[in-house]
Amino acid sequence: MIRLTEHDPTWATDFLHESERVRPAFGVVLIALHHIGSTAVPGTLAKPIIDLLAIVSDVHLLDARATHITALGYEVMGEFGLPGRRYFRRDDAEGVRTHHIHAYAPTSASEFERYLSFRDYLREHPLVAQEYSDLKRSLARQCQGDTRCYSDGKTDFVRDVERRAASAVQSLDGANEVDLS
Repeated sequence: MIRLTEHDPTWATDFLHESERVRPAFGVVLIALHHIGSTAVPGTLAKPIIDLLAIVSDVHLLDARATHITALGYEVMGEFGLPGRRYFRRDDAEGVRTHHIHAYAPTSASEFERYLSFRDYLREHPLVAQEYSDLKRSLARQCQGDTRCYSDGKTDFVRDVERRAASAVQSLDGANEVDLS
C-alpha cells in the first residue's frame, strides 16, 4: 500500500531532530544536511518519510563510517541504483519506514542539486506543488500498492519540474550578468 498523508507541519521539526541525531555519525565527512522530498514542501501530499540529503566530503570515507549510521537504526543500502550516492533507510519499531538519507559528495553536485532545485521550485510554485499532490493521489489509487508503478508514474512530472527549475536558475543567472566592456 502506498500511504500518502496531508502535509504535517511537524515534519520540519522531525527533520531538525533527526539531523541532530545523525550528525555525529557522519563525523568530519559531513558538509551539510538538507530536508528534501515532499515532506519538505508545505502543503504537499507526501508519504510520511523524512528525506535527508547529506553532502559529504567523500562517499568512500562515509562508507568507512557505516557502522556509526547502522548504530542509529539505519540500514546501509549502498548506491541503490544511483551511482555516486550512498543510501540509508530507517524503519520504526513496527517496521514502518520513517527516514531516508541520500548522501553525495561534491563531485556529484548535478545529482544532489536536482533534489534541491525540485524542492525549491515546488516551494516557490504552490500550484505546481498541488499538481504534484494530485498526481500522487491519482497514482496511489491507480497503482494499488505497486511502488514501481507509482515511482514510474511520477517520472515525467518530476523531470518536467527539474527542467523548469533549471531554466529559472539560468534566467536568473542571465539577469544578474553585467557587460563591463
